[in-house]
Amino acid sequence: MKSLQILAGLTGMLLLPVLWQQAHAHGGVVEEADICVIKISYLKAHFKIYQPRTSGHKEFCEDLPDATESIFVMEYLHDELRRVPVDFRIIRDVTGKGRFARWEDVAAIEDLDSATVMYQPPLVEPDVFTALYDFTEEGDYIGVVTATPDTGERLHIAVFPFEVGHTGFGYWPLIIGLLLLVQLAYLYMSGRLARWWR
Repeated sequence: MKSLQILAGLTGMLLLPVLWQQAHAHGGVVEEADICVIKISYLKAHFKIYQPRTSGHKEFCEDLPDATESIFVMEYLHDELRRVPVDFRIIRDVTGKGRFARWEDVAAIEDLDSATVMYQPPLVEPDVFTALYDFTEEGDYIGVVTATPDTGERLHIAVFPFEVGHTGFGYWPLIIGLLLLVQLAYLYMSGRLARWWR
């Protein structure tokens, strides 16, 4: 029984970093009650992406299955976002940080313009902000949303890494493999596996 507890503890320690990475990997976009929400500093907006040519009306939070025309939509949840200019930038992920890229990593890029594949200048939109970009290449990208208050306060920034051409299963194969390993270890330690072989 003690060895089973040790095995369960080790499995939990192995799964914790995987689950932590899944929960915190996407920067400014999080899923709340089946709705994608982008956090621009403390300001929030519903966030969704459409790929009408290949996926019809299906909504995506971040990772996109195809390199095709993509429509980024933000529905503001804070009045402040309705009054300030908001710009939107997509860059190729040249930071080397992948899913863990943050604003500091983007700000450290020496030539941001050469990494930029799409830039929509600041716009004041009363309700819904939209941006359109036709991806021609699959790969890793970083989205940057900036809201600029006219009071001279600090910028409100959201950074969200995402993948275009995302077809993988994520960490599910690893999680399922670990669960199967735990089950096999339990059957072995309880003696049931030996009884089945007889």
